[in-house]
Amino acid sequence: MNAAFAVGPEIASHEVKLTVHRSADQIGGNCIEICAGDHRIILDVGLPLDAPKDAIGLLPKTLDRDLPASILISHPHQDHYGLLDETPGHWAVYSGEATEKLIRLTASITGKTLDRTFQHWRSGEPLAIGPFIITPYLTDHSAFDAFMLLIDVAGKRILYSGDFRAHGRKSKLVERLIANPPLGIDVLLMEGTNLGSDKPTMSEADLEDAFVPFFSETPGRVFVAWSAQNVDRTVTLYRAAKRAGRTLVVDLYTAEVLELLADHGRLPRAGMENIKVVITAAMARMYKRKGKSEFVDRMATGSRGISARSLNAKADRWVIMLRESLMRDYAKCGVVPTGEDAWCWSMWRGYLASLGAPLVEWLAAAKSIHLHTSGHASTADLLRFAEAMQAKRMVPIHSFTWDSDGDGFPSMCRLRDGEPLLL
Repeated sequence: MNAAFAVGPEIASHEVKLTVHRSADQIGGNCIEICAGDHRIILDVGLPLDAPKDAIGLLPKTLDRDLPASILISHPHQDHYGLLDETPGHWAVYSGEATEKLIRLTASITGKTLDRTFQHWRSGEPLAIGPFIITPYLTDHSAFDAFMLLIDVAGKRILYSGDFRAHGRKSKLVERLIANPPLGIDVLLMEGTNLGSDKPTMSEADLEDAFVPFFSETPGRVFVAWSAQNVDRTVTLYRAAKRAGRTLVVDLYTAEVLELLADHGRLPRAGMENIKVVITAAMARMYKRKGKSEFVDRMATGSRGISARSLNAKADRWVIMLRESLMRDYAKCGVVPTGEDAWCWSMWRGYLASLGAPLVEWLAAAKSIHLHTSGHASTADLLRFAEAMQAKRMVPIHSFTWDSDGDGFPSMCRLRDGEPLLL
């Protein structure tokens, strides 16, 4: 991890220029360019979180699309890859293998065309792209297959933190990097999503322990809202349900995510004990329209699948996945939450405030609780990481509050979107 790469004389004199095209003053929408001579790489091409639905032409205007480039996608969240379809088709694309799978799955569900070829990296294995040596490090984040990227070029060393945390199920990866950081970092591109916030950052293990008594003490069903691509949370809920003697009920999309990632980790999946796939009418129709009838039929056969009407069986101890579209199908099948039931919002509270009103109304009779932990590092862990990297300069990104809450971070070099930094 501490090894320095030799840089040939043919590129040693090249000027290295770093430009944050978007994310210097906002969360998400990452798009960062590193240029060395006639070569350049783009770190993420993210969709801004506040982008209007179906908007086009959102790639930063300061990013020159006429010059060749290679795109490196740190992880499969749309605020890091969502503008890939706006980039020139001849630009090379690099990512983790599971990242490509999840991006293609999302495209197939949303109906987008993704006519791109991906090249894959492996954690800890250096990859040459022109004069750049890229060393990806698998990291801990709410997105599966998230990476930090170490970039060596023309005698300069840049570490891109991507999005990370130090309290998830891969926290040891971050702790290992903190204990043995790369030497001689010239620039640390540092995310700060949770800077100055009070978002919960308990460990996923502690969250699992909190779910167990909640599941055990609820006499009826438990409904839980969480993101299907937050695989850590699916694992947490599955483990807690199993410990409490309950069965986790996921939808078709979550079942497909777990099946898609089966070769990338020890994950629960359809067909195992204590997990069922609910086959709801609307989602089954949508899957069949997308040409996925075989998957629906396979999930519905044997012991894998159950109908939405089966969730009326009060004797069965269900932990049931919930979102507004599922709620509509549940209601049509007579699934009505009662005072014996409970529900949990296991995502950021802000999403509930903006999107969850119909759910709250439907669940009015049930006991409610918020059990969640953030997909991003706490302020304390951000500071601990930045200090450990000992970078000559830290370029802050991916936060609204670096100017107000960034005191104490070392060697800060504040840029604005589109402002180049010569190294």
